[in-house]
Amino acid sequence: MIRTLERKLSALQHKAEDAVNRVRDRHLRLAVTGLSRSGKTAFITALVHQLERAAIDGRLPLWDAARQGRLLGARRVPQQNPQIPTFAYERGLGALFAEPPAWPEATRGVAEVRLELRYRTRHPLRRHLGEVSTLYLDLVDYPGEWLLDLPLLALNYHQWSQQVREQLTRPALAALAAPWQLTEQGEPWRPDRPFDEGEVARLAERYTAYLHACKDELGLHLIQPGRFVLPGEYQGAPMLQFVPWVWDPPVGTPAEDSLYATLGRRFEQYKQHLVQGFYEQHFAGFDRQIVLVDCLAPLNAGAESFADMQQSIARIMESFAYGKSNWWRRLFAPRIDKLLFVASKADHVTPEQHGPLVSLLQHLVQQGRGQARFEGITTECLALASIKATEAGRGMAGGREFPAIKGTSLAGEPLLLFPGEVPAQIPSAGWWQGQQFDFQAFRPLAMSPHQAMPHIRLDAALEFLLGDKLE
Repeated sequence: MIRTLERKLSALQHKAEDAVNRVRDRHLRLAVTGLSRSGKTAFITALVHQLERAAIDGRLPLWDAARQGRLLGARRVPQQNPQIPTFAYERGLGALFAEPPAWPEATRGVAEVRLELRYRTRHPLRRHLGEVSTLYLDLVDYPGEWLLDLPLLALNYHQWSQQVREQLTRPALAALAAPWQLTEQGEPWRPDRPFDEGEVARLAERYTAYLHACKDELGLHLIQPGRFVLPGEYQGAPMLQFVPWVWDPPVGTPAEDSLYATLGRRFEQYKQHLVQGFYEQHFAGFDRQIVLVDCLAPLNAGAESFADMQQSIARIMESFAYGKSNWWRRLFAPRIDKLLFVASKADHVTPEQHGPLVSLLQHLVQQGRGQARFEGITTECLALASIKATEAGRGMAGGREFPAIKGTSLAGEPLLLFPGEVPAQIPSAGWWQGQQFDFQAFRPLAMSPHQAMPHIRLDAALEFLLGDKLE
């Protein structure tokens, strides 16, 4: 009984401290998202490592607080949300500093790490309280695929099923969907079929395999339900065991224990507990947001993959709650007030392609940025590499010199190549006819754990996201 009361008092104390920090503008909750393989885990690992070493051997000249020597240091401290898994920072470092180095294992759900940053303030009001100030920074990692589910809140089971049915008119999708289209007896599913738990679990497994195939074989990103491919702690839960109804619709009202009615209920449970629950528990509490976008892999995969990525980014843009984050809203209803879009893996193209890469990203998020600006939100687009995996160089072919990048493939082979020219805007149909883009995956450069990691413009991202908070 006494221990229970102590835990409750401790939780209330933490909430009170967070509330005071919000009013004083000393607490920032920064969310990091992006679709699979966009580099979220590497970004957070690199960001924490740079902050921990910033006062020792920082490589952050574009961040005013670091360049001016006002950043005194940063350290990890216990997070205030014990229900959220801790970001696997040490494990990520172990992979990056291994021999040979490797990329950190991707996180598959929400994860968090808290940092305490100390700095010399130059703000006239804060200086009355002392020259040294503190900012508590919560970094929250979550899959962008989960944002793609938010539009489901506006749909019922019939409407969502109709959307999927229309998608399956595409031959490539129809071919991948064949394994879950028929029952184990080789017949179409009937809406009045009695519900069977084991049968539906196996059907959901085949549907999940179909979604993975859409991602891995076709390079698609707009996958719904997103939790099916990234279930997190809900792996195997009945809420994740349903499929869209793409067969003959029911006639009249289906029985409560019928297959159709049960799948419809599970769809509604999924929306209520996972989609809306995620928004209420996490998303609505973010102060600032960074969205990582891998523009290169879809260029490599072709027009259909790129168009799907473009549509996915548009869906993600619809999800953000915009609004000025003044002290009153910070305390009672936090809202995102800065939004940074990043074209990740900038080191996988030659330096002169960084400009077109940023321009392409700007075109991808143009409509959403316009809405954000209308609401008074500051936005920016950058091309960066949180951890450099290549070095810029020159190559020779046919007696002619060309710009190139050099590094090591994931298989350990040395590479020297020019990946191609990045289009500065959304590619036209004609562009796909004549262009070949050779995007290669590189493993990280060999690095010393005692030095800050090499990067491209990570300091520019820090200046945009944190610069005004370390004044």
